[in-house]
Amino acid sequence: MKRLYKQLWSSEEGQDVAEYAMMLAVVLVIVVGTVQLIGSNASNVFSQVASSIQ
Repeated sequence: MKRLYKQLWSSEEGQDVAEYAMMLAVVLVIVVGTVQLIGSNASNVFSQVASSIQ
């Protein structure tokens, strides 16, 4: 039983998965923030262009 606990404690496979999950979460936050920022700016630009055309 002690050997099983030592193997589980020293196993590093779960750490790799957690690191990839954290990197994915950070990338998703950056992408979502960028898309929202560009989306709101693009909407303003299109509104200004449309009003200047009319």
